[in-house]
Amino acid sequence: MTFKVFIVEDDEMLLSLLEKFLQKYGFETFCVKNFDQLLIDFRSFQPHLVLLDINLPKYDGYEWCKQMRNISKCPIIFISARDSKMDQVMALEYGADDFITKPFDYEITLAKIKSHLRRAYGTYSALSHQRIIELDGLQLNLDRLTLTWKSNTVELRNTEAKILDLCMKQIDCIVSRDQLLENIWDDQAFVDENTLNVYIRRVRNKLDQLHLNGALQTIRGEGYRLTPIWREII
Repeated sequence: MTFKVFIVEDDEMLLSLLEKFLQKYGFETFCVKNFDQLLIDFRSFQPHLVLLDINLPKYDGYEWCKQMRNISKCPIIFISARDSKMDQVMALEYGADDFITKPFDYEITLAKIKSHLRRAYGTYSALSHQRIIELDGLQLNLDRLTLTWKSNTVELRNTEAKILDLCMKQIDCIVSRDQLLENIWDDQAFVDENTLNVYIRRVRNKLDQLHLNGALQTIRGEGYRLTPIWREII
């Protein structure tokens, strides 16, 4: 498995050195260049770990950490010349997992990166306890809110994940609208009839992005059926 590291650093020389060092050890890297689309790049790259400075354009590292933490549980390590106790406390309170002060030792930094990756994705990590449903290569991760087929992954909204969860558990069987409403919304009385239709369209769109067009079928008057067409195209 090739781990992906998202590097948020505005010192171009340090950025280049850090990127080359990590690539030397087999990591795939993404270096932020345009801070106006940092979160767009973050979502697209889907890193396993983030290296994050504090003093940055647009927002400081604390704010970026908070925004990334809202959409991901991946390890975040601050690397900064600001070495006060308060800076380190703030980093941890905003959701970071570790703090390395500049100037830093590359070997120690590498060891910390590997340590956090083992904890997050190793055999004794919380990942082994994540709620993951897999059917012949189609993988739904209910904690990370992702759907993966082959090498492609799409992000899901919580309700989209719930729909897929129910359909994958009853693969090739009809799931009624009432079942979906009962399992997804606590109080059906406040759910507009068209709301489910909107989410079904969104789920189909996510499946289409994975080239699984037609996998979620409408059974008129009864409900929906997820057909495992991916078994035919493995």
